[in-house]
Amino acid sequence: MTNLRLQKRLASAVLHCGKRKVWLDPNETTEIGNANSRQQVRRLVKDGLIIRKPVIVHSRARCRKNAEARRKGRHTGPGKRKGTANARMPAKVVWMRRMRVLRRLLKKYRKEKKIDKHLYHQLYLKCKGNTFKNKRVLMEYIHKKKAERQRAKDIQEQTEARRAKNRARRAAKEFNKKQRQVEYLKLSDQH
Repeated sequence: MTNLRLQKRLASAVLHCGKRKVWLDPNETTEIGNANSRQQVRRLVKDGLIIRKPVIVHSRARCRKNAEARRKGRHTGPGKRKGTANARMPAKVVWMRRMRVLRRLLKKYRKEKKIDKHLYHQLYLKCKGNTFKNKRVLMEYIHKKKAERQRAKDIQEQTEARRAKNRARRAAKEFNKKQRQVEYLKLSDQH
């Protein structure tokens, strides 16, 4: 058995791979042993006496299966946890995500003219003050506030209408009174 260390080294350089990936034909050791230049090694590669072995498969099938199970909530009990709850999912990250969601909603509503800038500012500060735990709660609050404002506006309009009506009635009453007085004076002058 001839020593083919040189040939293996040259082949790995020619094939651009490691020495462990080079396969030398065990039946043609003498011919391979005669090759002492890269040119000759290239010719042997072309002839199929030296081959680059395929990449060893590193299967992710088990890993994928495990990840799928974890998405369902398996393998995540107390025995599988190493870090604290805050290390696993930092409270700051949770807070940042929540703030971004709420602020994005506020900006969208302001842009669509669903809320005015005053209500926007009020709600922005309330979000910062941890009043709303999620988007749904904030949306419910906005609808409630808008309904309240509308109700107040309607009541004010009704009050204004009532006042205007009363004013008109009072003016008509005054006018009628004056008319009667004028008529009475006319009658009294005739007698």
